[in-house]
Amino acid sequence: MKLNWATRITIFRILLVIPFVSCMLKINDPELSPVLQRTMRYVSIVFFLVMAISDGIDGYLARRRNQTTKLGAFLDPLADKLLMTCACLLLASQRAQVEGFLLPPTVVVLIIGKDLFLLIGFLIVYLITLQIRIEPVFVGKAATILQLSMVAGILIAPEVAVVLPGWIWFLRFLWWSAAGTAICATLIYIRNGSRYIEQYEQSLANKAQS
Repeated sequence: MKLNWATRITIFRILLVIPFVSCMLKINDPELSPVLQRTMRYVSIVFFLVMAISDGIDGYLARRRNQTTKLGAFLDPLADKLLMTCACLLLASQRAQVEGFLLPPTVVVLIIGKDLFLLIGFLIVYLITLQIRIEPVFVGKAATILQLSMVAGILIAPEVAVVLPGWIWFLRFLWWSAAGTAICATLIYIRNGSRYIEQYEQSLANKAQS
């Protein structure tokens, strides 16, 4: 199967998670000088921005060129969830935190919990219907945007906070908004998945009666 450019970019985005995590794990490495630690954070920012921008590019290409595929529809949210899971766990850890801007564990649990619920729901729907169903909702997209903004905001916080002393309060607004929309998105996906299963079972019952 020949991959289109949208899918290639998505795969490239998934592969970039590896160097991103590697750099993040070195931003507080005691074996590195403060300058090198700061450099690792800057490189992490670059990797993160490339992944965030490519997220929009692959979706645009898929729609613009009418190249939407089942593989792309599966890989795109997978790339988002892989990036956010790694970023949240790292920013909430002592080893990879941005000093003074530690991400609260509760926020991490809510964001990652949403993705786990979605994965379980996806498997349940597939096992019952034998169909791959991925239907994004507006709240889910909003949650992704807030999460990306939250991670970027934390990564650049040491420099921005010098100019904007209240930056920490904006970050707190961002991370709790991201957590709140994650909860809302989870509830909506659960409702939509339940309705889809009910419709599928009803269609089977109708076919059996006819």
